[in-house]
Amino acid sequence: MALIAPSILAADFANLERDIHDIEQNGGDWVHVDVMDGVFVPNISIGIPVVRSLRKVTKLPLDVHLMITRPIRYAEEFVKAGADILTIHLESDTRDNTLACLQKIRSLGCRAGLSLKPGTPAEEARPFLPYCDMILVMTVEPGFGGQKFMADQMPKLRSLREMLRAENPGCLLQVDGGVDAHTCGICKENGAQVLVAGSAYFRAQDRAAFVRLIQAESYE
Repeated sequence: MALIAPSILAADFANLERDIHDIEQNGGDWVHVDVMDGVFVPNISIGIPVVRSLRKVTKLPLDVHLMITRPIRYAEEFVKAGADILTIHLESDTRDNTLACLQKIRSLGCRAGLSLKPGTPAEEARPFLPYCDMILVMTVEPGFGGQKFMADQMPKLRSLREMLRAENPGCLLQVDGGVDAHTCGICKENGAQVLVAGSAYFRAQDRAAFVRLIQAESYE
């Protein structure tokens, strides 16, 4: 079964606890939390205090996606705040710091993820695969919700699936960006195991049915 991680970037920020409980009640697997600093991406969202508050109101895994520069500075604080999966961007720091950050996240008992922007080739992730619990392929340019799905990222997704089969088969493969009832199938056909859906989830007339649709799609 595929996993769905509804993104609270598309939730009502005045009613986050209500919307988190909605995800639980409708069968969502994880809660995806987008953290943006206005530097690495041209938008500012939320930070450590909000993650800490979310941890208090849900037992669902918090899938925290750091779209910030030099995430090694804040990794420990996000783990302490309650992140269960902490994903950093390959492009956000030097290779040495990226490796050190992944190792630090795992040493703290948290799962470590590595995200690739659309313009970053799959091969760039290879040196980091042994240190990852999840690879995130962005199918939009990171920074804003509601963007159009980039189908041209599917070859990258499949390449990463093949790399992981050979080098780290326990590592999950996640897709984020423009995922909806129409695009989820092609993602799973190309190897995605976890799908992030923000606008499509919160705008769905029947959210529980949308969750079941995502989860029912099999992956290779």
